[in-house]
Amino acid sequence: MTISFILNGEDVTVGIRSGDRLAPILRHHFGLLGVQTDCLHGVCGRCLIFLNGSLVPSCMVPAFRARGGEIITIEGFSQTEEYRDIVDGFRQAGLETCGFCETGKILAAAALLEKRPRPVPEEILVAFSSVSCRCSDPDLLVKGVQAAAELRAGRLYRRARQ
Repeated sequence: MTISFILNGEDVTVGIRSGDRLAPILRHHFGLLGVQTDCLHGVCGRCLIFLNGSLVPSCMVPAFRARGGEIITIEGFSQTEEYRDIVDGFRQAGLETCGFCETGKILAAAALLEKRPRPVPEEILVAFSSVSCRCSDPDLLVKGVQAAAELRAGRLYRRARQ
């Protein structure tokens, strides 16, 4: 079966078999190495992507579900101002992530800030429950997301005033 979809802003087409999952297709066919295929159970957070605006573990999503949709991976998201807000917010808070969880934490922060521009600590910690890594101090994670929220609000407010 052949499916077409938008991948990081580009129209793409790929041949798939029934039973194929998105993570290996994105990683091996399109060379998107930010999509990992570690746990294959949707619990580690290394394969997180945006599918039609929702954060999903791509290792659990049948590839056919992408047909006609839009996928944004960390490679595409890293080209946005929102990515810069999050990375800078993490840096300002002194939050360091490891190579295992960095993608998942950035995308989880993006999804949260899209829904809740000013999240409270409890919301932040719940949002990161989909990323199984303990390299980061939870207090720094909260501070990092709150700093990212401030940067995002400042950028959006300045844009609205111009």
